[in-house]
This record gives sequence, structure tokens and C-alpha cells, in this order.
Amino acid sequence: MPERDTPWLRDLPRLGLLALLGLLLLLPYLWMVSASLKPAEEIFSASLSLWPKTFAAARNYGAVFERLPVLHYLWNGVIVCGGILAFQLLFAIPAGYALAKLEFRGREVLFGAVMLGLLVPPHVPALPLFAGFSALGLLDSYTALIAPSTISVFAIFLFRQFFKALPDELIHAARLDGMGEMAIVWRVILPNAWPAATAFAIFSVVAHWNDLFWPLIVVNGPQHATPALGVLFFRTSEGDDDIGMLMAAAVIMTAPLVLAFLLAQRRFVEGIATTGLKG
Repeated sequence: MPERDTPWLRDLPRLGLLALLGLLLLLPYLWMVSASLKPAEEIFSASLSLWPKTFAAARNYGAVFERLPVLHYLWNGVIVCGGILAFQLLFAIPAGYALAKLEFRGREVLFGAVMLGLLVPPHVPALPLFAGFSALGLLDSYTALIAPSTISVFAIFLFRQFFKALPDELIHAARLDGMGEMAIVWRVILPNAWPAATAFAIFSVVAHWNDLFWPLIVVNGPQHATPALGVLFFRTSEGDDDIGMLMAAAVIMTAPLVLAFLLAQRRFVEGIATTGLKG
């Protein structure tokens, strides 16, 4: 009798390794959720247990919503991350298309400049940007939070690599139909670039939702505070000595990211898998 093919048995070691690595990556978040459910004395007990012996969730989360304008900070995060992402896509998609599909003098030099831009850390232009926004009177505003991140060299690189894999015949057909280059970008290229756009959107939103460096520099109070800065304000004003409340605030501020990733994970994986490294 022929032996049945069981491919899942061959994949079992690989899946087991991936599951173990995934669990290791999740452990800090699981500990944070666990600590948000415990009283302070249990968090610092000698025994380590993720499951709380005494549930203090009502106290910890209730204190956060009572003392912190949670919805206001979350709304600020939506405005800032949404504004940054919209401008990044507006600039990066046409730039990536031009570097991938248009022939013009200096194209490779410009692409080299994009690659060099990937090497510049965000801390380098922070001081001149702060001085410029201060001179314009734009500190502690949405403009100061959004404007420095509107152009992403990583997004240009990502879309350029994705567009290189698209067939040239698709663009030639659109040109034969009389479409201009910008019409091709938004009506032909963009509908085929949703996997890459979704993947980049996850990267962008996570990076700027969790960013503390730049908001800490330009924001002076809670009115324009982002979620990460809101947790810091809570720590310095109310939650210094209560780790349970601080972890509850952190869980609340990071929960939208987890939910967004779970909803978009298929597109995210598809975008990463289909964004090749074609030169």
C-alpha cells in the first residue's frame, strides 16, 4: 500500500521553530498585559507568573481612563500617523514609479541619493528642524509633528523595488490609451501596489505611533500629545510608583496597533513577499 504524502510532517520542525521565535517576540507584550492585570505588590513578587493571583484590572484600567484623556491621545495619534502616511504615499509612489519605470538622465544618481538617505538617522536633522519650527512659531502643533516625516526615503525605495517587478507592457498599454504619466501612477500603478502600500503603512504607523523622540522635543503639553507621549505624561504625573497602572496605559495605547496588524496581516505578508530586490 503506497505511503500517504504528509507534507505537514516535513514542515513540522520549521513551524515549531517559527512558533518558538514568535512566542519569544510576544513575551514582552504578554508580560505587559499580565502586569496591567496585577496589583503592584504582585508584579514585584519573587515568583514569576503571567496569570495574576489577584485581579486588579478594574483598578488599573479605571485609573488610566480617570486620570488620562485616553481618547484625546489616541485621536492625536490617528491625526499624526494618518497625516504622515498620506503625505508619504503622495510623494513616494510617484517618486518610486519614476525611479523604476522612467528613463531620464541622472536616475541612478537620484536612486543612489535615496539609498544614502536611508543611512541618515532621524536625530541628525532634529536640531535645525526644531530651530526652524520655533522661528515660524509652529512648535506644539500638528504641523510640527507631521511635516518632518512627510517624505520617507524608505517608502521611495520600497515602491521603487515593487514597481520594478511590474510588467512594462501594463504601462505601455496605458500610454497607448492616451493616459499621462500621473494618470498611470494613480489609476494603473496604485491599484496594483496595494500590497506594498499596506506593508509600508504598517511600518509607518507603528514607527510614528510609538515615536517618542520628536514629539518630546516639539510638544509642550497634553493638547497635541501622541499616545507614547501621553503614557510618559501619565508616568511623570500619576503613575510613577504604580507599574500596574503604567502597564495598563501602555496596553491601551498599543492595542490599536495590534488590532490594525491583525486586520491587515495578510496584505502585509503579501506586500513583503512580493516586494523583490530586482535591480
